[in-house]
Amino acid sequence: MCHKATILARGWIAGLLLSALAGSGIASAQTALRVGGGFPPDWRRIGNWAVELALASPASGPVDRVWFGGDGSLVYVRTRSGKVFETSDFENWQPSSAAPPPPGRDAAVSSGSLPAGARAVRANPSSSPRLYAYGGQVYRSDDGGLSWANLTAYQRDSIIGNGMTDLAVSPRDADEVVVSNEFGVWRSLDGGVSWTGLNDALPNLPARRFLGLPQGSRGVRLIAEDLAAIEWAPGEKQAWRPVRDSQATQEILARRALSESLGAEITAMSVAGDIVYAGASDGRIWVSLDRGRNWRMPWQTEGGPVEGLFTDPKDPRLALAALGADPRGGTGQHVLRTLNAGQFWDDLTSDLPEAAAHGVTADRASGTVYVATDRGVFFTRADLLSAGPATSWTALGGNLPAAPALDVRLDPEGNQLFVLLQGYGIHAALAPHRLGNLRLVNAADFSQRPAAPGSLLSVLGGRIQAARAGELSFPVLARSQTESQIQVPFEAQGRSIGLTVDADKGRVLLGLPLQNVSPAIFVDRDGTPLVLNADSGVLLDAMNPARSNARVQILSTGLGKVRPDWPTGLAGPIENPPQVVAPLRAYLDRAPVEVSRAVLAPGYIGLYLVEVQLPSILNAGPAELYLEAEGQSSNRVRIYLEP
Repeated sequence: MCHKATILARGWIAGLLLSALAGSGIASAQTALRVGGGFPPDWRRIGNWAVELALASPASGPVDRVWFGGDGSLVYVRTRSGKVFETSDFENWQPSSAAPPPPGRDAAVSSGSLPAGARAVRANPSSSPRLYAYGGQVYRSDDGGLSWANLTAYQRDSIIGNGMTDLAVSPRDADEVVVSNEFGVWRSLDGGVSWTGLNDALPNLPARRFLGLPQGSRGVRLIAEDLAAIEWAPGEKQAWRPVRDSQATQEILARRALSESLGAEITAMSVAGDIVYAGASDGRIWVSLDRGRNWRMPWQTEGGPVEGLFTDPKDPRLALAALGADPRGGTGQHVLRTLNAGQFWDDLTSDLPEAAAHGVTADRASGTVYVATDRGVFFTRADLLSAGPATSWTALGGNLPAAPALDVRLDPEGNQLFVLLQGYGIHAALAPHRLGNLRLVNAADFSQRPAAPGSLLSVLGGRIQAARAGELSFPVLARSQTESQIQVPFEAQGRSIGLTVDADKGRVLLGLPLQNVSPAIFVDRDGTPLVLNADSGVLLDAMNPARSNARVQILSTGLGKVRPDWPTGLAGPIENPPQVVAPLRAYLDRAPVEVSRAVLAPGYIGLYLVEVQLPSILNAGPAELYLEAEGQSSNRVRIYLEP
């Protein structure tokens, strides 16, 4: 995180930690444009736009139309959402203003000679006798339609997915064909003998809402358009992958059961304690105080379908509802608030642009409400403790792509804001309500675990100039308009410290719990741990798994005092770095593994380097890794193993 000394000869720590710093939540402050009294969020994308479905290539969401432009050097697609994109290199897509051409005319072929399931026939604009047909599969005829070959079938399935929606033949080459379907867009250069997906860089991720945020060894999870769960796992580099998620299954079953018992299509629900909220497609909201055994009379809103519900986990009497577009037209309610478990809902829509709202979340302590709409993401400061008038909304711009926002979430600590954009996937940033509202967190995983002597901490919410606790000075190692980093002195003692920080907006007193040790493993923005192969210096992830008998290095903080003593604020020495005093253990899938050394990370401040020896026999696949010292456990992270 803070490089203050000579870089190691191999350079792996330098590159890795600078990358981690960029993804850890420190926002850029190069622009003076201000939003809501702070700086625009510096949004960071998590994951890509492709989904691994065991097809010829990674897939994406539904594409309705595909066509060649001009001489065939451009390909255009129109996604199910109506957006048009173009590519000239068949790798990168750009938004396009091109209008789709009229539906292609079928080539003249007797319907009786078409293969079963084929709906349309396309021909090369030249005089070539080659024809292509599509429907459930893709077919080719080289004799004008007398006989057909199935180009995509494999054991009754399609290698590019089902539901073909369009097909285009290049005007330059009858062997070049592109197809669109429910799983994206696909291209063949050899007349359909082999296929390649063009979906990796197409912003068409088929996701509807959040299922879970990165936590421990789990990555961010989404509900896809077919109601399946997909995950961008920590260490993933290629694509989203389907996962079995009991929460998603239980919610689907619960909504079906409620739809039947309440006599309405339940489109959203939220459970906290004994209180259950259920919203319907006709705008009604039901509330149960006894986990669904009995229901109050529904509240009829003045908006569209209830698309999102937020319940405060600490006080479930507080809830918010996001309403979609009113089918009756005109203006309507889009954000509602209740403070009394649904006895009354008041309207917070105020000056929110007229657009369907799909998701809502809030930070109760600051009174900040965030809403995801077809016009983007907005926030407001509202009274979430007592009834009060609706307040004005502010758009969250910055470097966020211009696309409808489908959902919005805060992490459990209320530090990071996550947004799901239609097609463009997940973007995350420091939550704007944190600006000016300083909070101390562990720099490794953004948790509020206690600190330890030597720990690296992040101060979220602003730039600080100095930090002190009595006579102890806490070195300020990095600072920006939105976050600063400090190190806890090795001399720090006691169970709690009153830390005084001098920030841009004045002096602030922060409480800091302290322990002898408080281990934490560094993770990047999507939960990928900073764990390396000790011999090559390569970061371990899904593409580079750890192997049996390998030596693995773990970058961490919070391991406490070292021997010999080392000055606070000074980078660890390259030669003979001080060793951690506290006995340290490491566990892989809860089984102990040998810790060969634990030292200050050479060349860095506040970081420790823990090296472990993996056993000779390993189970292939993901595994859970964590550290333990003096009965204190670190965060649990996911690494990938290969025998």
